[in-house]
Amino acid sequence: MLGIMRKYKQSIVIKVVFGIIVLSFIGTIFLVWGKGDQALTPSSYAIKVDRTKINYEEFQRTYYRLRDIYAQIYGGAMTPEVEKQLNLKKQAIDTIIETTLVRNAAKNMGISVSKDEVQKAVAAIPNFQKNGSFDFSQYLQILSASRITPKDFEESQKEELMVRKAQEKIKARAQVSDDEALKLFRKKNDTVDLLVAAVSPDDVKGEIKLTDQELTDFLAKNALEFKSSEKISLAYVRVEPTKGAGNVSVSEADIQSWYQKHIDRYQGKNGILPLTEVKDKVTEDARRFKAGQQAYETAAEAVNKSKAAGDLAAVARALGARVEETAPFTAQQPVPALADDAEVVKRAFLLKQNELGGPVETPKGIYILKIKERQPAEVPPLAQIRARVEEKAKAARAVELAKKRAEEIQTKLAKGDTAGLKLQQTGSFVFDPKGSVPNAAPSADLMEAAFTLTDKTPAPSAPVKVGGRWIAFRLKQRTERNAAAFAGEKEKIKQQILPQKQEEELQKWIKELRAKAKIEINPALKEQ
Repeated sequence: MLGIMRKYKQSIVIKVVFGIIVLSFIGTIFLVWGKGDQALTPSSYAIKVDRTKINYEEFQRTYYRLRDIYAQIYGGAMTPEVEKQLNLKKQAIDTIIETTLVRNAAKNMGISVSKDEVQKAVAAIPNFQKNGSFDFSQYLQILSASRITPKDFEESQKEELMVRKAQEKIKARAQVSDDEALKLFRKKNDTVDLLVAAVSPDDVKGEIKLTDQELTDFLAKNALEFKSSEKISLAYVRVEPTKGAGNVSVSEADIQSWYQKHIDRYQGKNGILPLTEVKDKVTEDARRFKAGQQAYETAAEAVNKSKAAGDLAAVARALGARVEETAPFTAQQPVPALADDAEVVKRAFLLKQNELGGPVETPKGIYILKIKERQPAEVPPLAQIRARVEEKAKAARAVELAKKRAEEIQTKLAKGDTAGLKLQQTGSFVFDPKGSVPNAAPSADLMEAAFTLTDKTPAPSAPVKVGGRWIAFRLKQRTERNAAAFAGEKEKIKQQILPQKQEEELQKWIKELRAKAKIEINPALKEQ
């Protein structure tokens, strides 16, 4: 199932199904664990829903459970950027609020759950079964390991069953009309033939002429896009610790300690090599490490002595090194000498004028830094970057003009006026969930819109954006097929539509509950 969900994670249907799974799963966790300490935030709550308080610990559990579920679905694609786009904190907050609303509403609806129903629900949980039957000792063992008492767990199951009953009661309101069933039947069986006109920015770009004032205005509104990067030129001293390694002595205790701490480095074909076989290598490694420590301490001492005056030359003399200088460079494009020392570049751009930075330890050596000159980021005058500004301004204007032109065409098509329009005919095609409309780029939106058209409403009110262009279209012909088969398939089609209608009814109810509720979110939670 996870493989299917990863493949179709952008599908609307999967998103709805996944939302239901998450709500159900998190709801159960919330009910089971919602007995914790109430004093975890300054105001003793993370979220308030009417008179119900949810503590911070419960929010954290919901958040991390939710993140774990998404991690299983996205796999290696679950990057920090994806996590940010998903806005997991808001999802966790919304999940807790909705679960609480439904639970409280179930109580207000007078829904009850018998002891027998709770026992059957508990016995049906696979983790509590052995060989397909409920095992009481395993039940107690699992609860004990989770620090949950049977009384608390069974109470949570009772509340969960009550929530489910409330949800099912609301879903039972959903009805599918004959007209809705017929629309789906025709969508699956009819063929559609369209007249289409595509307008892309490239089609209209040549028409665009921009004045100096328009370019100036565009540059002002999009200044960040043209802003040059900050530049610095750097003076630095670099010390190579290994040069003095030959003059550093290490004791037997130093050798033994190094070997024990880094024993995994000294392996042969048959495993860890004894110290006697690798003592020369261990001694050299320990000596180099000690030389590095001493060099760093010496560099730090030299920096401290000259820090107040910002005297890099004095540091160089103290360390027996020379001051080197760079040409101006940006953080994104450092000079070749520092191209492999990202930490040095990062620290350099954090320095203030006349401030000594470091020591900064890298594989190439130990650096002490000082800025020679800083060139702040700035927006160049229009005269210097006119070509770039004009290109981007034209591209932006072309997008606006292409959309406007498509809207004008769509207005004409809606009136049945095709005079002067360059139209293509798609030919007859059947509904395709992938959106493969002939003579147009694949678009699920365009496909869906095409199959809403009828002889009474042959054109939509607006064009559809497909990729980087807009498609204006009108129904040429819709052919009804298999009309006689509808009567025999009507009830089956209604059952296909019903789950979606039930979910819509449930979400509508939850939205109403939320609109009536008094909901408070701890400001400390929002700031995290």
